[in-house]
Amino acid sequence: MLGVFALAAMTAACNQPVKEAAKEDILGAHRDTTVRPNDDFFAYANGGWMKNNPIPGDETTWGVGELVQKELYQKLLHINEEAEKKAEKSGSGQQIGDFWHSAMDSAAIEKNGIEPLRAELDKIAAIKTPADVMNQTAHMHTYGVGVFFSEGVGQDAKNSNVQAYQMSQGGLGLPSRDYYFNTDERTKKIRNAYPGYIATIFKNMGADTTQAKAKAAAILAFETKLAAASRKLEDLRDPYKNYNKYAISDLKKIAPNTDWQGVLKQIGVKNVDSVIVGQPEFYTALDKLVKTTDIQTLKDYMTLHLISENAGFLSKPYFDASFEFYSKTIRGAQQPRPRWRRVLDAEQGVIGESLGKLFVKEYFSPKAKARYEQMVENVRMAYKARIEKLDWMSDSTKKKAIHKLMAIKKKVGYPDADKWKDLSSMKIDRGAYVSNMLRANEWWNTYSLNKLGKPVNREEWDMTPQTYNAYYNPSNNEIVLPAAMMSVPGFKDEELDDALVYGYTAASTVGHEITHGFDDEGRQFDEDGNLHNWWGPGDSAQFVKRAEVLVQQFNKMMPLAPKDTMHINGKATLGENLADLGGILIGLDAFKQTEAYKKGEKINGMTPTQRFFLGYSLGWLLSERDEKIATQLLTDVHSPAKYRVNGPFPNVPDFYEAFGIKPGDKMFIADSARVHLW
Repeated sequence: MLGVFALAAMTAACNQPVKEAAKEDILGAHRDTTVRPNDDFFAYANGGWMKNNPIPGDETTWGVGELVQKELYQKLLHINEEAEKKAEKSGSGQQIGDFWHSAMDSAAIEKNGIEPLRAELDKIAAIKTPADVMNQTAHMHTYGVGVFFSEGVGQDAKNSNVQAYQMSQGGLGLPSRDYYFNTDERTKKIRNAYPGYIATIFKNMGADTTQAKAKAAAILAFETKLAAASRKLEDLRDPYKNYNKYAISDLKKIAPNTDWQGVLKQIGVKNVDSVIVGQPEFYTALDKLVKTTDIQTLKDYMTLHLISENAGFLSKPYFDASFEFYSKTIRGAQQPRPRWRRVLDAEQGVIGESLGKLFVKEYFSPKAKARYEQMVENVRMAYKARIEKLDWMSDSTKKKAIHKLMAIKKKVGYPDADKWKDLSSMKIDRGAYVSNMLRANEWWNTYSLNKLGKPVNREEWDMTPQTYNAYYNPSNNEIVLPAAMMSVPGFKDEELDDALVYGYTAASTVGHEITHGFDDEGRQFDEDGNLHNWWGPGDSAQFVKRAEVLVQQFNKMMPLAPKDTMHINGKATLGENLADLGGILIGLDAFKQTEAYKKGEKINGMTPTQRFFLGYSLGWLLSERDEKIATQLLTDVHSPAKYRVNGPFPNVPDFYEAFGIKPGDKMFIADSARVHLW
């Protein structure tokens, strides 16, 4: 049965013209009118579609994002198949065609088994000392296997004109540190299954059952010690506490047993004499653990992560083990996605911009780009007007806030013609799939490290145009809105009314990302992207006080109730929740300036304001498996989709008027208990 998003077409008798049927109003068709909007707006807005479109077995979520991605997959599939046929000898066509051939050659992948990793496995096997461990660790980081810790290049939070080398906690096999300690039944089940997964990997490599179990137990014990030294999710949101600059020569003060100068040199760090360490206490603990842990355990740990992080590119026994644990046990998937879709996902992370050039040429018009560039400006001016009217912020801080707001750079759709990355030196061939991935990761590592000591390229995009996502970069004070993020599946942009678009894009994306510049973390960066307190002390205190209301609202939410009492972490998700609420407020203000709002004409019986709220809800149309939600609650700073609608709406005055929300309704919050921030 065709879903609402499908492009409807009427078939006629032979030799008669085929006419496209009139498309249903997407907002009206998705509703579940058996649910009162006053009690559960998310279910009212999206429940009709969700009832008729259960989550497929190979997915852990299913909604608007996946449907956009489904359309993208078909477009990218065509690009890849054509490139493979052409078999070009150079350029992006060669890279795309050869990558596709290599990754889709399942017979060769099965025949090769683990052999493409043999040279790396032999290097690990040859380790004899803690110094050898760290030398091999450095080597593994060059091709993207982040054993023991995480690192990379990014703008210095306190000097955004400088690229800095940054080190942080990492190296865990479970999704976050809480999985090693939480005592609820769901988390305990996952933790108890982890050794079985590890043992399977080693048995696939030839270890007997006793050996494999012993290795698994030792690795879990080691990772538990790493987890104990790691900060909790909410504690990673404080940019000051997670900014600790050290001269490279002074790293011995926190890790005296490790030759960090040598390790960083092997990774490829050059042209800097200092690094930023996010969590120094983690590196102190790691230093001791590497010195005191049995060498064989460290070698087994490194072997596990080499295979585990590349299991998707290896033969079936390794892929199946990884899927069974990470996708099925942890996230609830019932079956793997087909190979061709998994390959497109991998390709996106490797040569995504090469695909993006072809994608935007065919699927994102200059007219659409202009529409959304203007929308950004409309939302920006709506935010300016809202800041000017605030009764809790001083005039001095208002001026600085507006200055920062007006300085936000917008990147819409895709990079300018001369701003695309040059990927031509990346070696992709028709050999082993995993070898292509390792070489690509090595290329990206070199690309990133080459930024050190050079001026910051503020024109660079960190997402491809075909990515269904967006971001705010505090160091550049910019919002980046890829072309795919504005897509509504099954519809051309010109077919969408302004009320829908302002809810779907202006509020949930443009306004959301702009508000990130003023959330609990983003507000601590100035207009130039530097970590610098530009707030008056009274204003800062007012912000914290008012934001705390939202923290407490979300702390009470239990997405898995009554089956599970896990709560949303209001502090960890505060930035995203603030951005959702701010985006709705300023997106609606911007919509009120349009002719569509001023005319007040109903569409399908719905007022412009009602369609705005439904359009916003369309942006969060998503069914999620319980396992996926449980993982999200422990690892993600985003609240589950339902609560990105039902959470902020009760704090928006226009919502009450649009849908007649009254005391006693489940969506009602007394004015005195609402968030009064923006």
